[in-house]
Order: sequence, then structure tokens, then C-alpha cells
Amino acid sequence: MSKYTKKDILEMVEDEDVEFIRLQFTDLFGNMKNLAITSSHLKNALDNKVMFDGSSVEGFVRVEESDMYLYPDYSTFATFPWRPQQGKVARLICDVYRPDGSCYEGDPRYVLKKIISEAESMGYTFNVGPECEFFLYHVDDDGMPTTITHEQAGYFDMSPLDFGENARRDMILTLEDMGFAVEASHHENSPAQHEIDFKYADALTTADNIMTFKLVVKTIAKRHGLHATFMPKPKNGVDGSGMHINMSLSKDGKNIFQDPRDKYGLSQEAYYFLGGIFKHIKAMTLILNPIVNSYKRLIPGFEAPTYIAWSAKNRTPLVRIPGTRGEDTRIELRSPDPACNPYLALAVCLHAGLDGIKNQILPPECMDANMNAMTLEELEANGVEILPRDLGEAIQEFEADPLMKEALGEEMCAKIADAKKKEWEEYNAQVSQWEIDSYLLRV
Repeated sequence: MSKYTKKDILEMVEDEDVEFIRLQFTDLFGNMKNLAITSSHLKNALDNKVMFDGSSVEGFVRVEESDMYLYPDYSTFATFPWRPQQGKVARLICDVYRPDGSCYEGDPRYVLKKIISEAESMGYTFNVGPECEFFLYHVDDDGMPTTITHEQAGYFDMSPLDFGENARRDMILTLEDMGFAVEASHHENSPAQHEIDFKYADALTTADNIMTFKLVVKTIAKRHGLHATFMPKPKNGVDGSGMHINMSLSKDGKNIFQDPRDKYGLSQEAYYFLGGIFKHIKAMTLILNPIVNSYKRLIPGFEAPTYIAWSAKNRTPLVRIPGTRGEDTRIELRSPDPACNPYLALAVCLHAGLDGIKNQILPPECMDANMNAMTLEELEANGVEILPRDLGEAIQEFEADPLMKEALGEEMCAKIADAKKKEWEEYNAQVSQWEIDSYLLRV
């Protein structure tokens, strides 16, 4: 239930001198869109009367059915701390509806809400905590992004090695001004790479928060003369950026993934949920790792997982069970990256997990060995498979799993697959600098 009413929002806008309100929504591929209105039109917006052209948004509707409406979620009202203090700017995250008042099935937020409702009908609340990584790079004289950085900091380094410390501090303060509970932040392993972790929340709030987080990080980076990128692997030879997803289910306010009697502290529901993730992970990969560049991160030899296995001790497999137990018991899925659409990513994770519970699917045996040190023969002997190796393979797995159509709908699945096939074909048609360097002289 929303913490704000229509009356509350109208009063806050007047009392806080808010002049502009951005009505935000997310397209199929995880890009934030918005329509700005002045405060004089806010009442119309709160009455769900703001219309936009859906055919202009990638992955939405065709031109002959283009009229769509934005329905603001009152609980998402927030002001932007970086905007002027007179004539402030606020935002409302919106759901997308058709003119007849029905939910638009192609709205990623609707897809997540639909699967959350399924979980709620089973008595579950899906709780999620993301670990969002990003790079901070210099811009050129025209303000365009580069991949240049002069720092050489690594894990947990601090100033003066960490050149981005001040920018990261301002990001955290801004996020807290917007109601985030930031739990930790630090420099990551690669030069210019950073991580900010915010508190666990229900899945819809978390997906909204990830979209807001990206906006804040990019905005504050720009104020520091830097460019923040959530591209998974912007530079060769270093670890890429992931977005680990920590997941648990609760029932009647209690974390049902915990069981102190179990060797690993996991309940039967947790094992089944994990089993569902493993059954569908290859198909889910297109949603969790949605661009060509995602698969440059998912190669052996770096920290990103490639092996479909789980462990309660080490970080090399796909899934880790963190050492905390009791109410903090959770499953950490380590393959997703920050290029994903968070609404769709959490939707497929939840749907796969619920499939595991409903059909009592068990995961493979725990693998506590360092998987990066195992040979291919040893991995095969243990029945360990690997994630899709590129976008093309991920598309094939996605189209072959009926659960993806069940989770996202046939129309959305078709749009995603068609767009990603085009991206894969365009990438394969390119002649790279590596090919020039390797073949031009010698062939």
C-alpha cells in the first residue's frame, strides 16, 4: 500500500516548491524514459490522464495502436536533490496502461508485478538485494565518454589510490536523500570500478531502486566531470561489472529459506527454488546478460561465473550461499550484469524459483572446489555445465524454454528475441580491430 495519497503529493509539491514532475517508465530493454509535466498538470497525471505515443518507445506498440497512458505509483514520489532548490524537480514511476484501462502486457514493470502476484497467491514475498557495480571514466574535451582512467586502485583501496572516492561519496549522500538505505560501498577489483550496495527490499521496490540508482550514479558522475557506465566489460584484460542478485522468500514475515538443521542452513523450499533457477538458467541468461558485451565478462579466468554450480564456501560457481544464516539466509546469483532490465531480470528469477518449488526440482550437489582450477575433464565428470558463451547461444536457449514465454508473454519474448538476433547479426558483420591486427599483414 502506498505511503502517499493523492492529497499528500499535491501538498508536498506545493510546500516544497516543486515546479516540474518527471513521469518515469522503463522500455523493454531497461532504458529509463520520462515525460515532464509542470505542477499545474499534476492533478491530471495523478488521475491517470497523461497520454503518450507508445509507438515511439522501443519494444512497445505499433503506430496503429500507439496511444498509451501513464499511471503514477504514488509510493515512488521523490524529489531530485541535485536540481535547483527553487522550482524543484520531482519524479513518479509509472505503470503503462492501454486506453481501455487494461494493463499493457509489454510494460516490464507489469510483468514483474504479475509474477509477484503469483508468489503472493502462494503466500510468498520475494525479497531482493542487488550488488551494483560500475566504472567511472574520464570524458574528452567535448564531454563524450572515454575508457580512460589514471588510477590503479583495486579491491577496497581508498584515497589517494581511489580517484573516485569523492564522487562515490556524493552518490551515496544523494541516494540517502532520496530514501535509500545504503549498506556499503567500496572500490572494486578493476581500476575505476566501484560498487554501492543498498538494503534488501521487496522485488518491485528493488527494481525501481535499481533504475533510480543508475540515474543518480550517472548524474553525479557527470557533475564530477566523469562518465559512469554500467557496460559489463568496457576494457579488455580486467574484471567486468556484475550485478549479483541476493534472493530470499518470506512467508508471514519469516525468511523461509532458513533451516538450522540443514548442513548448509537451507530449507527444502530454498533447495527447490535453487533447483528451478538451475533448470532455467541457460534460458534466463538472455535476460540477465542481454547484450553482446555481456559475454565478454562471462569468460573463464576472471571473477564472473561461467560454471552452472553452487557452493556455500567459494565464489567461483554461478550461485553462492553467503555465510550469514537465520533471517539473512539467501541465495546469491552471480551471473547477472547491470545492463539487464531489472524488472525482467527479477521476474524470470522469481518465476524460475517458483517453478522449482511447485515441481519440487532439486539442484545439483554442492561444489565447494575452486572451479577455476578444475580441468574440463573434472568438470564434465561432475556434470558441471557452462552458461551460454555468446549472445547467439543465449537466444537459442531462451527460445527453447517454454517457461520464458510463460513468464514474459509470447509477444514480449518474440520482440526480445527478434531485437537480440538483429544485434547479434550486426555484431558478427563488423570487422574488429583485433582482426585487422591479426590478419591484415599476414594473410
